[in-house]
Amino acid sequence: MRRRKNRTPMAAIDQINVTPLLDLTFLLLIAFMITMPLMEYGTSVSPPEMNGSELPDENFNTVELTKDGTFLLDGKVLSQSELADQLTLLSTRKPKPDLLVRGDGEQTYEKVLELLKIARQCGFENAVLVTQAEGK
Repeated sequence: MRRRKNRTPMAAIDQINVTPLLDLTFLLLIAFMITMPLMEYGTSVSPPEMNGSELPDENFNTVELTKDGTFLLDGKVLSQSELADQLTLLSTRKPKPDLLVRGDGEQTYEKVLELLKIARQCGFENAVLVTQAEGK
């Protein structure tokens, strides 16, 4: 005789329980929200200090950028093209003078970078950015 197994036919699953999936998703979201700011602030950046070294005593030229965007080379007002011509002439001197760049505090960063780009195109590889000591 054959034995009959008591099996009940399995009903088709018509609904999927997504609660565990949502729990895992929210857990991962919270974990990333906590760790991302830590990774962002974990980078090592050394900002420049305000108390820098003294300016060179001799053999330097000063380029200034005023609040209204005027260029001055050693106190003489120049246009951008005249400044480029004068800097090219100065860069051919032996020994090459240091270039001090003094930008107005209210001038945009973009304009100061433009001035540094002009200096580099004229042959000055290094330029000294002049800042005011804190509290003065």
